[in-house]
Amino acid sequence: MNPMDITFLGGPRPQRGVGVVAPFDFALDRELWRWVPDEVSLHLTRTPYVPVEVSLDLARLVSEHETLHEAVRTLTAIAPEVVAYACTSGSFVGGIAGERAMCEAMTRAGALPSVTTSGALLDALAELDVRRVALVTPYTVSVTRALEEYVAEAGVTVTGCAYMGLTRHIWKVPYRAVADMARQAVRGAADALFISCTNLPTYDVIPQLEAELRIPVISANQVTMWAALRRLGTRAVGPYQALIDPAARTGPVLPEQLPGMPKLPDEEQQQEG
Repeated sequence: MNPMDITFLGGPRPQRGVGVVAPFDFALDRELWRWVPDEVSLHLTRTPYVPVEVSLDLARLVSEHETLHEAVRTLTAIAPEVVAYACTSGSFVGGIAGERAMCEAMTRAGALPSVTTSGALLDALAELDVRRVALVTPYTVSVTRALEEYVAEAGVTVTGCAYMGLTRHIWKVPYRAVADMARQAVRGAADALFISCTNLPTYDVIPQLEAELRIPVISANQVTMWAALRRLGTRAVGPYQALIDPAARTGPVLPEQLPGMPKLPDEEQQQEG
């Protein structure tokens, strides 16, 4: 933040707010913030706890319109300018029509623009002119198939898919595992790779995978923040990420050519070992 934006009496400059509705088990608040510029604040609220593992049933429970309505209402007192539903499976489980209905329900509850992770995914694919996409998910086969059907409904061909079969503790998956799954998924002529689930860490792995795979790599948290901030008329922060950094769309560069780019944590550990 520029020191000139701070005064002794006035404090920091005014913030613009993005309301975020996340599932009860969301654990990556800090990752969302990494895409957010200084003048924007995130205001997170979570859906009520339910004793269900990650599954299609859970996706339906955390995306019920009554649940969304109550979550958005908790944010209205702090007057965000846009609200984002940060859950991929919860927003693709009902197909394209279901995703649109979720946005309408949130907008009615808060009288403000709304986006979802799965809606943002389709916007990002259109932005990058993607016709063929590879998918990585931490999900079980049934949840992964539902994502494939959602993408296909939008007219995008799935060229390859890799999934982890997890039903809990997805936020603990290391970058190394994400990168390995990405390499398995990118078979054939994919225009881009999508890494699903807002509870799967991806921020630091995106530039590395783009450099290696030579295609844009987008992730659930990335597209959610990109779409929400675009609604504010501002841009997400994501150096060397093709969706966010126009310079990265001219052709990925090798990791060693990225100034100041740290190695992935698991890579450092492997070399030290």
